Amino acid sequence: MNSMTGQANTVNLQGNKACALGAVAAGCRFFAGYPITPSSEIAENLAKELPAVGGVFLQMEDEIASMAATLGASMGGIKAMTATSGPGFSLKQENLGYGMGAEIPCVVVNVMRGGPSTGLPTRPAQGDIMQTRWGTHGDHPVIVLAPGSVEEIYQQTARAFALSEKLRTPVIVLFDESLGHLVETVALPDVADYEKTVRKWATGKPEDYKPYHGDADGVPPMARPGDGFRVHTSGLTVAENGFPTQKPHEVDALMKRLLGKVALNNDLIESFEAVECKDAEVVIVALGVVGRAARKAVKELREAGIKAGLFRPVTLWPFPTESFRKQTAKARHIIVAEMNAGQLIHEIAEVKTGKQKVTGLNRYDGVPISPVDIKKTVKEVLGHE
Repeated sequence: MNSMTGQANTVNLQGNKACALGAVAAGCRFFAGYPITPSSEIAENLAKELPAVGGVFLQMEDEIASMAATLGASMGGIKAMTATSGPGFSLKQENLGYGMGAEIPCVVVNVMRGGPSTGLPTRPAQGDIMQTRWGTHGDHPVIVLAPGSVEEIYQQTARAFALSEKLRTPVIVLFDESLGHLVETVALPDVADYEKTVRKWATGKPEDYKPYHGDADGVPPMARPGDGFRVHTSGLTVAENGFPTQKPHEVDALMKRLLGKVALNNDLIESFEAVECKDAEVVIVALGVVGRAARKAVKELREAGIKAGLFRPVTLWPFPTESFRKQTAKARHIIVAEMNAGQLIHEIAEVKTGKQKVTGLNRYDGVPISPVDIKKTVKEVLGHE
């Protein structure tokens, strides 16, 4: 389980502002975006913070251009990000897929709101869970981090940059409106190690450079502009030399490496919180603001003599399957509490050990799931009055 330690001055901080500050602390020096509720405060804060550290803030004409500009800045050699909410995240998908295929590091923040379409712009939801995994077309790697507090938003945003740079891929940070607008008193963690993490740059003779030849970790070194390494970047499927190919053995090799680089680095990527799971009869799976409600529900259920636990994936994708199985090994019931019609429950039903009964607890009316909702469902599945 990955964590960062360290203390700084205690501050009152809004979740969206913590996201902006975490990005700057991790070395972000470029942001392109377009205002959209409930993520707009991220852009507003970066408009102030980035120029102060020599960075660049651009308000683009739409979310499509925002994603393209973010990728372009990253290809220019700097840490770059964009932020949005549901409708804007939908617009980003084609260029996000380009970034995954061309292996361009960047961070994309999605502050979830109710949907579909324009939906509930000012209300929380968790309807983008599966979109973050399968939103763009084709088979592709994906890393999605789902923080559960203001402090964790700061930390996981910084961590997203480190993972993106190290693995040469876009990384998504996903949280709901409740957390984005929540103000908490926090001691900001030390993220210096994340700031120091930068992508591998090409070295050696330029004539020998193959831009899509992966090292042992599956990640190819990237050419820094001006260093003399020639690169052809394309959204088409490419051979190791960077030029398009349809040769089956070259396509197969690329896809295996592209997908495999995430699996090869799972120990670096995986992060989760497990509360009272070891002897739990029922385990609640939840993230974001629902994870906070579940933590309180578990405490109160334990006080009432009911063996309940919480499993909260901080790394949502790739889902921490083996850790989940280990933590829920003794449970008879799993309750998946999520603010949608049922998305994460499909993954849980797939990865569970086979003996547990999986029950969904869902709300999609713009009101967060409460500890009372969770305790009621736990008692129902256990047959308690």
